[in-house]
Formats: sequence, structure tokens, C-alpha cells
Amino acid sequence: MKRIVIALALIVCGCVCSYGQTAKSVLDKCAAKISAKSGVTADFIMTSAQYGDANGSISVKGQKFMATTAAATMWFDGKTLWTYMAKNNEVNVTTPTEAQLQALNPYNFIGMYKKGFSYTMTKSGSTFIVHLTASDAKRKVQELFITVDNKSYIPSVVKMRQGTKWTTFTIKNFKATKLDDSVFRFNSREFPSAEVIDLR
Repeated sequence: MKRIVIALALIVCGCVCSYGQTAKSVLDKCAAKISAKSGVTADFIMTSAQYGDANGSISVKGQKFMATTAAATMWFDGKTLWTYMAKNNEVNVTTPTEAQLQALNPYNFIGMYKKGFSYTMTKSGSTFIVHLTASDAKRKVQELFITVDNKSYIPSVVKMRQGTKWTTFTIKNFKATKLDDSVFRFNSREFPSAEVIDLR
């Protein structure tokens, strides 16, 4: 009886390990799609108890992104974030945290999933749903669900939890395209009357 229990335990452990590797391989393939060296663009709809609801478009190249909504336009060059608020005609300049970046860029998980998270995965129709859980309770982003097409490996939904509040991004019209690095930096010549406020 003891041998049977040990054998079953080894089989279960083997399945869990294999499944975890599969979940990570799906994220690796997904990250490779998003991290195209030339860049990608997409449209998104955000619903959030913490940040409110919005829809817009985003351009991404590695860790850089530029996002546009009705209320604001954001440029992130990998270090500095510029946020232009149309209503106030002002630009806030900041150095964002990981949590802030995840709230602004649905693709930010590509820079954070490889370290500090455990993975599980389920399959639903033609998609994989990868569940990430932070190993450190102090981490701002504690949990993510990433829905990925099982053929193209393009993500369609990114859902994250900060504290007890969830933010969900629904992503459409994903397209690989060539983007110049200047796309991800604020150009003051395009907003000559805007007030620039440096909050770094």
C-alpha cells in the first residue's frame, strides 16, 4: 500500500512539473510574439475598479510603449514615462513602478513573468489560460490571468490583481509593424503650449 501511495505521489508530481513547464513555454512563445524587434500595435479595452474604464490603442517595442486613450497619451522609453493630459494640457514626467507599468501597458507581463511567479494553466476552447501567482506577498501585482490563442500565441485578455482590485485588458487587432524608437518618447514640438511637470 505504501509503495502505491509513493508511486501515485511521484506521478502527480511529474504531471505538475510537466504542466508548469508547458505553462511557461506558452508564455515564452507569447512573449516572443509581443517582443518582436520591429514592434507591435493593438487596440485595447480596459475595465478597472482601481483605474476606471478606458479604451484606446497601444504600440509596443520590447519594454517601450506608447498608449493613447481619450483622456491621455503616454510614452515610455524603458525608463521615463511621459503622460499628457489633454484636459489640463500638461505633461507629467515620472519614473514608474512595476505596478504602474502593468496598469498602463497590458503587455508589461513579458518583462516580469520569468521571475517571482508560479504558473498553472487550463485550456478553454482554442485558448490557453495561464494563471500566475506572485511568490512574494509584498509584490504589487499579486496575480495575473493571461488568455493566449493556442495557435498564434497572441494574448487576447490580460487580467491582473493589485491588492483586492482587478484590472482587465481585452486586446484586439494585434499587428506586427516597424516602429522607430522616437515613437516612445514625448516630443515637446508636438505640444508647444503644454506645461511639463517633472515629478521624478
